[in-house]
Amino acid sequence: MDAEDVRAKTEDELQDTLLQLKKEQFNLRFQKASGQLENTTRVRQVRRDIARIKTVMTERRSAAAGTGA
Repeated sequence: MDAEDVRAKTEDELQDTLLQLKKEQFNLRFQKASGQLENTTRVRQVRRDIARIKTVMTERRSAAAGTGA
């Protein structure tokens, strides 16, 4: 997921995507602990996608509050 893709989504879509990614992150952690995780790079991708979404959401909140650039 690119930053452009994240910025193009609405607030509700970001919330839904964030929820899905957090569920996936939980499942990946569970698979890793039980030794069933095959695609180890997915853990990193999911973590970074979550960070991207949270960053965009924070930027939008601060822009709406008029507190910064």
